[in-house]
Amino acid sequence: MATGYLEILRARHATRLLVGTLVGRLPNATAAIAIVLFVRAEGGTYSLAGALAAVYGVANAVGQPVLGRLVDLRGQPRVQLPAAVLSALAMAVFAFAGTNSLAVAYAAVAAAGLFTPPLEGGLRALWSSVLPKEEQVHRAYAMDAVAQEVMFTVGPLLVTVCVSLWSAQGALLVVNGIGVLGALSVVVSPPSRAWRSAPREAHWLGALRSSGLLALLGAFLAVGGAMGSIAVAAVSYADEHGGDHVYGWLMAGIGLGALIGGTAYGARQWTGEPTRRLQVLVALLAVCYLPLMLMLMPGPVTMTLLTVVAGLFLAPAIACAFVLVDRHAPRGTVTEAFSWLVTTFTVGASVGTGLTGPVVEAGGTLWGFAVPGLAGGVGLLVLLATGRVLAVPAGRAVVAARSENDPNRALEPRFSSGDRA
Repeated sequence: MATGYLEILRARHATRLLVGTLVGRLPNATAAIAIVLFVRAEGGTYSLAGALAAVYGVANAVGQPVLGRLVDLRGQPRVQLPAAVLSALAMAVFAFAGTNSLAVAYAAVAAAGLFTPPLEGGLRALWSSVLPKEEQVHRAYAMDAVAQEVMFTVGPLLVTVCVSLWSAQGALLVVNGIGVLGALSVVVSPPSRAWRSAPREAHWLGALRSSGLLALLGAFLAVGGAMGSIAVAAVSYADEHGGDHVYGWLMAGIGLGALIGGTAYGARQWTGEPTRRLQVLVALLAVCYLPLMLMLMPGPVTMTLLTVVAGLFLAPAIACAFVLVDRHAPRGTVTEAFSWLVTTFTVGASVGTGLTGPVVEAGGTLWGFAVPGLAGGVGLLVLLATGRVLAVPAGRAVVAARSENDPNRALEPRFSSGDRA
Protein backbone atom coordinates (compact mmCIF):
# COMPACT_ATOMS: atom_id res chain seq x y z
CA MET A 1 0.00 0.00 0.00
CA ALA A 2 2.72 2.46 1.04
CA THR A 3 4.81 1.66 -2.03
CA GLY A 4 2.00 2.67 -4.41
CA TYR A 5 1.47 6.04 -2.73
CA LEU A 6 5.19 6.73 -2.38
CA GLU A 7 5.58 6.06 -6.09
CA ILE A 8 3.10 8.86 -6.78
CA LEU A 9 4.60 11.29 -4.30
CA ARG A 10 8.08 10.68 -5.71
CA ALA A 11 6.94 11.65 -9.19
CA ARG A 12 8.27 15.03 -10.20
CA HIS A 13 5.98 17.90 -9.11
CA ALA A 14 3.35 15.54 -7.63
CA THR A 15 3.90 16.41 -3.96
CA ARG A 16 4.09 20.13 -4.72
CA LEU A 17 0.81 20.06 -6.65
CA LEU A 18 -1.00 18.04 -4.00
CA VAL A 19 0.21 20.14 -1.05
CA GLY A 20 -0.23 23.42 -2.90
CA THR A 21 -3.78 22.53 -3.86
CA LEU A 22 -4.68 21.49 -0.31
CA VAL A 23 -3.21 24.70 1.12
CA GLY A 24 -4.91 26.75 -1.58
CA ARG A 25 -8.26 25.18 -0.72
CA LEU A 26 -7.91 25.95 3.00
CA PRO A 27 -10.11 29.08 2.78
CA ASN A 28 -12.91 27.09 1.16
CA ALA A 29 -12.61 24.22 3.65
CA THR A 30 -12.84 26.59 6.61
CA ALA A 31 -15.13 29.31 5.28
CA ALA A 32 -18.28 28.24 7.11
CA ILE A 33 -16.74 27.98 10.57
CA ALA A 34 -14.55 31.07 10.06
CA ILE A 35 -17.58 33.16 9.09
CA VAL A 36 -19.65 31.87 12.00
CA LEU A 37 -16.89 32.54 14.56
CA PHE A 38 -16.24 36.01 13.15
CA VAL A 39 -19.90 37.03 13.17
CA ARG A 40 -20.25 35.75 16.74
CA ALA A 41 -17.18 37.77 17.77
CA GLU A 42 -18.76 40.84 16.15
CA GLY A 43 -21.88 40.37 18.27
CA GLY A 44 -24.05 39.12 15.42
CA THR A 45 -26.69 36.44 15.69
CA TYR A 46 -26.34 32.82 14.65
CA SER A 47 -29.05 33.46 12.07
CA LEU A 48 -26.90 36.15 10.46
CA ALA A 49 -23.84 33.90 10.63
CA GLY A 50 -25.73 31.05 8.99
CA ALA A 51 -27.11 33.33 6.28
CA LEU A 52 -23.66 34.70 5.42
CA ALA A 53 -22.17 31.22 5.34
CA ALA A 54 -25.01 30.10 3.06
CA VAL A 55 -24.40 33.03 0.70
CA TYR A 56 -20.74 32.06 0.51
CA GLY A 57 -21.69 28.46 -0.26
CA VAL A 58 -24.18 29.39 -2.99
CA ALA A 59 -21.73 31.82 -4.61
CA ASN A 60 -19.02 29.16 -4.48
CA ALA A 61 -21.32 26.64 -6.15
CA VAL A 62 -22.01 29.12 -8.95
CA GLY A 63 -18.42 30.20 -9.39
CA GLN A 64 -16.68 26.81 -9.56
CA PRO A 65 -17.99 25.62 -12.97
CA VAL A 66 -17.74 29.13 -14.43
CA LEU A 67 -14.11 29.51 -13.39
CA GLY A 68 -13.48 25.91 -14.41
CA ARG A 69 -14.62 26.73 -17.94
CA LEU A 70 -12.34 29.77 -17.97
CA VAL A 71 -9.42 27.57 -16.91
CA ASP A 72 -10.14 25.24 -19.83
CA LEU A 73 -10.22 28.23 -22.17
CA ARG A 74 -7.41 30.39 -20.79
CA GLY A 75 -5.12 28.09 -18.82
CA GLN A 76 -4.57 27.71 -15.10
CA PRO A 77 -2.24 30.60 -14.12
CA ARG A 78 -4.34 33.26 -15.86
CA VAL A 79 -7.47 32.24 -13.92
CA GLN A 80 -6.50 30.47 -10.69
CA LEU A 81 -4.18 33.09 -9.18
CA PRO A 82 -6.28 36.20 -9.95
CA ALA A 83 -9.34 34.38 -8.61
CA ALA A 84 -7.50 33.45 -5.39
CA VAL A 85 -6.36 37.06 -4.89
CA LEU A 86 -9.84 38.47 -5.52
CA SER A 87 -11.40 35.94 -3.13
CA ALA A 88 -8.89 36.77 -0.40
CA LEU A 89 -9.37 40.52 -0.90
CA ALA A 90 -13.14 40.12 -0.63
CA MET A 91 -12.78 38.19 2.61
CA ALA A 92 -10.39 40.88 3.89
CA VAL A 93 -13.07 43.49 3.19
CA PHE A 94 -15.49 41.38 5.24
CA ALA A 95 -12.94 41.03 8.05
CA PHE A 96 -12.30 44.78 8.31
CA ALA A 97 -15.85 46.00 7.61
CA GLY A 98 -17.47 43.51 9.97
CA THR A 99 -21.25 43.34 10.16
CA ASN A 100 -21.95 47.06 10.62
CA SER A 101 -23.15 47.22 7.03
CA LEU A 102 -25.05 44.11 6.09
CA ALA A 103 -24.95 45.03 2.40
CA VAL A 104 -21.14 45.15 2.46
CA ALA A 105 -20.94 41.93 4.48
CA TYR A 106 -23.18 40.00 2.10
CA ALA A 107 -21.46 41.40 -0.99
CA ALA A 108 -18.01 40.58 0.39
CA VAL A 109 -18.74 36.96 1.30
CA ALA A 110 -20.57 36.46 -2.01
CA ALA A 111 -17.54 37.74 -3.91
CA ALA A 112 -15.21 35.57 -1.81
CA GLY A 113 -17.25 32.48 -2.64
CA LEU A 114 -17.71 33.38 -6.29
CA PHE A 115 -13.98 33.85 -6.94
CA THR A 116 -12.78 30.78 -5.02
CA PRO A 117 -10.35 29.23 -7.53
CA PRO A 118 -11.23 25.76 -8.89
CA LEU A 119 -7.99 24.24 -7.63
CA GLU A 120 -9.63 20.89 -6.96
CA GLY A 121 -10.71 20.41 -10.56
CA GLY A 122 -7.43 21.84 -11.77
CA LEU A 123 -5.39 19.29 -9.83
CA ARG A 124 -7.35 16.39 -11.29
CA ALA A 125 -6.71 17.75 -14.76
CA LEU A 126 -2.97 17.88 -13.99
CA TRP A 127 -2.51 14.39 -12.58
CA SER A 128 -2.39 12.81 -16.02
CA SER A 129 0.43 15.11 -17.14
CA VAL A 130 2.50 14.29 -14.03
CA LEU A 131 1.93 10.54 -13.72
CA PRO A 132 2.81 8.28 -16.66
CA LYS A 133 0.52 5.32 -15.91
CA GLU A 134 -3.25 5.11 -15.88
CA GLU A 135 -3.30 3.13 -12.63
CA GLN A 136 -1.18 5.84 -11.00
CA VAL A 137 -3.69 8.49 -12.05
CA HIS A 138 -6.52 6.45 -10.55
CA ARG A 139 -4.53 5.97 -7.32
CA ALA A 140 -3.87 9.71 -7.25
CA TYR A 141 -7.62 10.31 -7.47
CA ALA A 142 -8.06 8.16 -4.35
CA MET A 143 -5.21 9.95 -2.57
CA ASP A 144 -6.78 13.26 -3.55
CA ALA A 145 -10.14 12.22 -2.10
CA VAL A 146 -8.49 11.14 1.16
CA ALA A 147 -6.50 14.37 1.39
CA GLN A 148 -9.73 16.29 0.88
CA GLU A 149 -11.29 14.57 3.89
CA VAL A 150 -8.21 15.34 5.99
CA MET A 151 -8.33 19.00 4.98
CA PHE A 152 -11.99 19.36 5.88
CA THR A 153 -11.23 17.76 9.26
CA VAL A 154 -8.00 19.57 10.11
CA GLY A 155 -8.92 22.94 8.56
CA PRO A 156 -11.65 23.91 11.05
CA LEU A 157 -9.34 22.89 13.88
CA LEU A 158 -6.69 25.27 12.57
CA VAL A 159 -9.24 28.09 12.48
CA THR A 160 -10.33 27.52 16.07
CA VAL A 161 -6.68 27.47 17.20
CA CYS A 162 -6.02 30.72 15.35
CA VAL A 163 -9.10 32.31 16.92
CA SER A 164 -8.03 31.26 20.41
CA LEU A 165 -4.46 32.51 19.94
CA TRP A 166 -5.32 35.70 18.08
CA SER A 167 -8.82 36.69 16.95
CA ALA A 168 -11.62 35.69 14.58
CA GLN A 169 -10.65 38.57 12.30
CA GLY A 170 -7.06 37.40 12.30
CA ALA A 171 -8.17 33.87 11.45
CA LEU A 172 -10.02 35.13 8.35
CA LEU A 173 -7.01 37.10 7.17
CA VAL A 174 -4.42 34.42 7.87
CA VAL A 175 -6.36 31.54 6.34
CA ASN A 176 -7.12 33.43 3.14
CA GLY A 177 -3.55 34.73 2.89
CA ILE A 178 -2.27 31.17 3.18
CA GLY A 179 -4.76 30.14 0.50
CA VAL A 180 -3.25 32.63 -1.96
CA LEU A 181 0.22 31.23 -1.28
CA GLY A 182 -1.06 27.72 -1.98
CA ALA A 183 -2.62 28.78 -5.27
CA LEU A 184 0.60 30.62 -6.20
CA SER A 185 2.64 27.48 -5.53
CA VAL A 186 0.45 25.52 -7.94
CA VAL A 187 0.19 27.99 -10.82
CA VAL A 188 3.92 28.75 -11.01
CA SER A 189 4.76 25.04 -11.24
CA PRO A 190 5.85 23.77 -14.68
CA PRO A 191 2.89 21.35 -15.09
CA SER A 192 0.35 24.09 -14.40
CA ARG A 193 2.07 26.61 -16.67
CA ALA A 194 2.41 24.05 -19.48
CA TRP A 195 -1.08 22.59 -19.20
CA ARG A 196 -3.47 23.32 -22.03
CA SER A 197 -6.93 21.95 -22.46
CA ALA A 198 -7.67 19.96 -25.59
CA PRO A 199 -9.37 21.79 -28.47
CA ARG A 200 -13.09 22.17 -27.97
CA GLU A 201 -16.12 23.17 -29.95
CA ALA A 202 -17.89 26.26 -28.70
CA HIS A 203 -21.14 25.31 -26.97
CA TRP A 204 -22.99 27.14 -24.22
CA LEU A 205 -23.56 23.91 -22.27
CA GLY A 206 -19.85 23.13 -22.12
CA ALA A 207 -19.24 19.98 -20.07
CA LEU A 208 -22.98 19.56 -19.49
CA ARG A 209 -23.32 18.36 -23.08
CA SER A 210 -22.36 14.91 -21.81
CA SER A 211 -25.29 12.73 -20.77
CA GLY A 212 -22.90 10.53 -18.80
CA LEU A 213 -21.69 13.52 -16.79
CA LEU A 214 -25.28 14.58 -16.13
CA ALA A 215 -26.04 11.10 -14.79
CA LEU A 216 -23.06 11.30 -12.44
CA LEU A 217 -24.11 14.73 -11.24
CA GLY A 218 -27.60 13.47 -10.47
CA ALA A 219 -26.21 10.59 -8.43
CA PHE A 220 -23.76 12.77 -6.49
CA LEU A 221 -26.40 15.35 -5.75
CA ALA A 222 -27.96 12.58 -3.65
CA VAL A 223 -24.60 11.45 -2.20
CA GLY A 224 -23.91 15.04 -1.17
CA GLY A 225 -27.36 15.11 0.40
CA ALA A 226 -26.40 12.13 2.54
CA MET A 227 -23.34 13.95 3.85
CA GLY A 228 -25.27 17.12 4.63
CA SER A 229 -28.04 15.22 6.38
CA ILE A 230 -25.76 13.18 8.61
CA ALA A 231 -24.19 16.37 9.92
CA VAL A 232 -27.58 17.65 11.13
CA ALA A 233 -28.60 14.30 12.60
CA ALA A 234 -25.26 14.15 14.44
CA VAL A 235 -25.94 17.56 16.02
CA SER A 236 -29.30 16.30 17.28
CA TYR A 237 -27.69 13.15 18.68
CA ALA A 238 -24.91 15.15 20.39
CA ASP A 239 -27.44 17.44 22.05
CA GLU A 240 -28.96 14.36 23.70
CA HIS A 241 -25.69 12.58 24.55
CA GLY A 242 -23.11 15.04 25.81
CA GLY A 243 -22.89 18.17 23.68
CA ASP A 244 -20.40 19.64 21.23
CA HIS A 245 -17.47 17.32 21.99
CA VAL A 246 -19.63 14.31 21.06
CA TYR A 247 -20.50 15.99 17.78
CA GLY A 248 -16.80 16.51 17.13
CA TRP A 249 -16.11 12.82 17.70
CA LEU A 250 -18.91 11.81 15.34
CA MET A 251 -17.61 14.04 12.55
CA ALA A 252 -14.07 12.83 13.19
CA GLY A 253 -15.37 9.28 12.87
CA ILE A 254 -16.76 10.04 9.41
CA GLY A 255 -13.41 11.52 8.39
CA LEU A 256 -11.46 8.59 9.80
CA GLY A 257 -13.68 6.12 7.96
CA ALA A 258 -13.17 8.00 4.69
CA LEU A 259 -9.42 8.06 5.33
CA ILE A 260 -9.28 4.30 5.91
CA GLY A 261 -11.54 3.46 2.99
CA GLY A 262 -9.89 5.81 0.52
CA THR A 263 -6.39 4.67 1.45
CA ALA A 264 -7.31 1.01 1.03
CA TYR A 265 -9.14 1.69 -2.24
CA GLY A 266 -6.23 3.56 -3.77
CA ALA A 267 -3.74 0.88 -2.78
CA ARG A 268 -5.36 -1.65 -5.09
CA GLN A 269 -5.12 -1.69 -8.88
CA TRP A 270 -8.73 -2.03 -10.02
CA THR A 271 -9.82 -3.74 -13.19
CA GLY A 272 -13.20 -3.98 -14.82
CA GLU A 273 -15.89 -1.44 -15.58
CA PRO A 274 -15.80 1.58 -13.21
CA THR A 275 -19.53 2.16 -13.66
CA ARG A 276 -20.34 -1.15 -12.01
CA ARG A 277 -17.76 -0.50 -9.32
CA LEU A 278 -19.30 2.89 -8.53
CA GLN A 279 -22.74 1.30 -8.23
CA VAL A 280 -21.40 -1.19 -5.70
CA LEU A 281 -19.56 1.51 -3.73
CA VAL A 282 -22.63 3.77 -3.50
CA ALA A 283 -24.75 0.77 -2.48
CA LEU A 284 -22.29 -0.03 0.31
CA LEU A 285 -22.23 3.64 1.29
CA ALA A 286 -26.02 3.65 1.67
CA VAL A 287 -26.07 0.35 3.58
CA CYS A 288 -23.41 1.53 6.04
CA TYR A 289 -25.57 4.51 7.01
CA LEU A 290 -28.40 2.24 8.16
CA PRO A 291 -26.81 0.99 11.44
CA LEU A 292 -26.84 4.59 12.67
CA MET A 293 -30.62 4.26 12.78
CA LEU A 294 -31.08 0.55 13.45
CA MET A 295 -28.98 0.53 16.62
CA LEU A 296 -31.67 2.65 18.31
CA MET A 297 -29.37 5.36 19.56
CA PRO A 298 -26.42 3.63 21.29
CA GLY A 299 -23.92 5.42 23.52
CA PRO A 300 -21.36 7.92 22.16
CA VAL A 301 -18.49 5.42 21.88
CA THR A 302 -20.53 2.90 19.90
CA MET A 303 -22.04 5.67 17.80
CA THR A 304 -18.60 7.01 16.95
CA LEU A 305 -17.52 3.56 15.78
CA LEU A 306 -20.64 3.38 13.63
CA THR A 307 -19.79 6.73 12.02
CA VAL A 308 -16.36 5.31 11.13
CA VAL A 309 -18.16 2.49 9.31
CA ALA A 310 -20.52 5.01 7.68
CA GLY A 311 -17.55 6.91 6.23
CA LEU A 312 -15.66 3.93 4.84
CA PHE A 313 -17.01 4.06 1.28
CA LEU A 314 -17.26 7.83 0.82
CA ALA A 315 -13.73 8.50 -0.45
CA PRO A 316 -13.69 5.36 -2.67
CA ALA A 317 -16.99 6.42 -4.26
CA ILE A 318 -15.64 9.92 -4.92
CA ALA A 319 -12.38 8.55 -6.35
CA CYS A 320 -14.26 6.20 -8.67
CA ALA A 321 -16.49 9.09 -9.75
CA PHE A 322 -13.38 11.03 -10.75
CA VAL A 323 -12.48 8.27 -13.21
CA LEU A 324 -15.93 8.45 -14.76
CA VAL A 325 -15.93 12.24 -14.89
CA ASP A 326 -12.68 12.13 -16.84
CA ARG A 327 -14.17 9.50 -19.14
CA HIS A 328 -17.37 11.40 -19.89
CA ALA A 329 -16.13 15.00 -19.93
CA PRO A 330 -16.38 16.32 -23.50
CA ARG A 331 -13.01 17.04 -25.02
CA GLY A 332 -11.58 20.31 -23.77
CA THR A 333 -13.84 20.62 -20.70
CA VAL A 334 -12.09 18.47 -18.08
CA THR A 335 -11.58 21.20 -15.46
CA GLU A 336 -15.14 22.43 -15.85
CA ALA A 337 -16.45 18.85 -15.56
CA PHE A 338 -14.60 18.22 -12.30
CA SER A 339 -15.79 21.58 -11.00
CA TRP A 340 -19.39 20.62 -11.76
CA LEU A 341 -18.98 17.52 -9.60
CA VAL A 342 -17.68 19.66 -6.72
CA THR A 343 -20.58 22.08 -7.13
CA THR A 344 -23.20 19.35 -7.30
CA PHE A 345 -21.87 17.62 -4.20
CA THR A 346 -21.89 20.95 -2.33
CA VAL A 347 -25.43 21.78 -3.40
CA GLY A 348 -26.54 18.29 -2.44
CA ALA A 349 -25.03 18.70 1.03
CA SER A 350 -26.91 21.98 1.45
CA VAL A 351 -30.18 20.38 0.38
CA GLY A 352 -29.59 17.46 2.75
CA THR A 353 -28.94 19.85 5.61
CA GLY A 354 -32.10 21.79 4.88
CA LEU A 355 -34.30 18.70 4.60
CA THR A 356 -32.99 16.91 7.68
CA GLY A 357 -33.72 19.76 10.09
CA PRO A 358 -37.52 19.46 9.73
CA VAL A 359 -37.26 15.65 9.79
CA VAL A 360 -35.44 15.76 13.13
CA GLU A 361 -37.95 18.22 14.54
CA ALA A 362 -40.87 16.07 13.43
CA GLY A 363 -39.55 12.57 14.11
CA GLY A 364 -36.50 12.93 16.32
CA THR A 365 -32.87 11.94 15.92
CA LEU A 366 -33.68 8.39 14.86
CA TRP A 367 -35.44 9.52 11.70
CA GLY A 368 -32.74 12.11 11.09
CA PHE A 369 -30.26 9.27 10.67
CA ALA A 370 -32.65 7.60 8.22
CA VAL A 371 -32.18 10.44 5.73
CA PRO A 372 -28.52 9.62 4.81
CA GLY A 373 -29.42 6.03 4.00
CA LEU A 374 -32.39 7.16 1.93
CA ALA A 375 -30.28 9.72 0.06
CA GLY A 376 -27.61 7.11 -0.64
CA GLY A 377 -30.34 4.81 -1.96
CA VAL A 378 -31.54 7.55 -4.31
CA GLY A 379 -27.99 7.98 -5.59
CA LEU A 380 -27.79 4.24 -6.25
CA LEU A 381 -31.10 4.26 -8.12
CA VAL A 382 -29.85 7.06 -10.36
CA LEU A 383 -26.68 5.09 -11.14
CA LEU A 384 -28.65 1.93 -11.88
CA ALA A 385 -31.16 3.78 -14.07
CA THR A 386 -28.38 5.46 -16.08
CA GLY A 387 -26.01 2.50 -16.19
CA ARG A 388 -26.17 2.20 -19.97
CA VAL A 389 -25.40 5.90 -20.35
CA LEU A 390 -22.44 5.71 -17.98
CA ALA A 391 -20.98 2.54 -19.46
CA VAL A 392 -18.67 2.88 -22.45
CA PRO A 393 -19.04 0.04 -24.99
CA ALA A 394 -16.06 -2.28 -25.33
CA GLY A 395 -13.51 -0.89 -27.73
CA ARG A 396 -14.43 2.72 -27.02
CA ALA A 397 -13.05 3.06 -23.48
CA VAL A 398 -10.62 5.85 -22.81
CA VAL A 399 -7.14 4.58 -22.04
CA ALA A 400 -5.94 7.43 -19.85
CA ALA A 401 -6.81 10.90 -18.73
CA ARG A 402 -3.51 12.29 -19.99
CA SER A 403 -5.15 13.12 -23.33
CA GLU A 404 -6.17 16.58 -22.12
CA ASN A 405 -2.54 17.65 -22.05
CA ASP A 406 -1.10 15.61 -24.89
CA PRO A 407 -1.28 17.46 -28.23
CA ASN A 408 0.26 14.56 -30.13
CA ARG A 409 -2.24 11.85 -29.25
CA ALA A 410 -5.04 10.59 -31.43
CA LEU A 411 -8.61 11.66 -30.97
CA GLU A 412 -10.34 10.05 -28.00
CA PRO A 413 -12.20 6.94 -29.17
CA ARG A 414 -15.23 7.88 -27.05
CA PHE A 415 -16.01 10.82 -29.40
CA SER A 416 -16.08 11.19 -33.10
CA SER A 417 -14.32 14.24 -34.49
CA GLY A 418 -17.65 15.92 -34.88
CA ASP A 419 -18.52 15.43 -31.23
CA ARG A 420 -15.49 17.00 -29.68
CA ALA A 421 -16.46 19.78 -27.25
